[in-house]
Amino acid sequence: MEKPVSILIIYTGGTIGMVNDPVTGTLVPIDFVHISDQVPELRRFGFTMKTVTFDPVIDSSDVSPDTWVRLAGTIYENYEKYDGFVVLHGTDTMAYSASALSFMLQGLEKPVIFTGAQLPIGVLRTDGKENLITAVEIAAARENGLPVVPEVCIYFENKLLRGNRTVKYSSEHFNAFVSPNLPPLAEAGLQIRYNHNIIRYPTVRRRLTLSDSFDTDVAVLRLFPGIRKETVHAIISSPGLRGLILETYGTGNAPTAGWFLEELGSFIGRGGIVLNVTQCQAGGVEMGLYETSAGLLRAGVISGRDITTEAAVTKMMILLGSGMAGDRISSSLSRPLCGEMS
Repeated sequence: MEKPVSILIIYTGGTIGMVNDPVTGTLVPIDFVHISDQVPELRRFGFTMKTVTFDPVIDSSDVSPDTWVRLAGTIYENYEKYDGFVVLHGTDTMAYSASALSFMLQGLEKPVIFTGAQLPIGVLRTDGKENLITAVEIAAARENGLPVVPEVCIYFENKLLRGNRTVKYSSEHFNAFVSPNLPPLAEAGLQIRYNHNIIRYPTVRRRLTLSDSFDTDVAVLRLFPGIRKETVHAIISSPGLRGLILETYGTGNAPTAGWFLEELGSFIGRGGIVLNVTQCQAGGVEMGLYETSAGLLRAGVISGRDITTEAAVTKMMILLGSGMAGDRISSSLSRPLCGEMS
């Protein structure tokens, strides 16, 4: 007799895990050990499901690299025991956390599906129940004995998106996330239809390894018309700063003012690393296409192509924390490691 599929649900915090307290009338976190009381439909799957709840639960605005280390460590420690993992997480920083775990869990061959809700699971019109039910089904999905989606993903409002290609774009609508430069890995309607030609499948079998050292000496500088030299200098001269994510215009364009390029050149000359990402919701950086980006290229700025800011930040943090030499970090930033850029 075939062993039932086993799923570990990890509740970190967030809106999905809130219910109304009958005494105070306020929203309070529930104990996810009793999740089947809130979502009895889960029992019908016939899966073996266990839950782990962070104590205390974490609002997603308070998520930090320590949270990612704890979360990835929980998956790593339980990796052989379960067929798939569902992470319940607040929406505000979900794209950062999903991106971080995609870089941390090297050799991943099982689904890690992030989901959450815009309305608490204890509210009548909640989107949390459907999100959770489908996330569990996707985490358990297998074909020919192998997981259908062996990636870190976000499932929200009928779409399964690669975690490190995803951004939160709405604070109000149920379809809160988009993947601007990569189609969904799956769409859920009457059936769940998987886009197999986009899903990343391992080509070489290897043991799961955990990379959990982060260097947070990074900054994000978003350009805007009229940005002052003093502002740029203050950020680039921050004590200990090692990496800068530069959010530029369009296809990677920036001011051509001499002082601006000098500031970047000075930082890079001191060993700093600058990664160019676009402010645009879709598309990517093509450095050298216009003269307004050619100066960045000459200064030694690295093209982030079509990477999201969320993925760029977490990728840079983990590469800086890896202890590898600067030229290897620069090389790794310029190429995809786990599907985060085209």
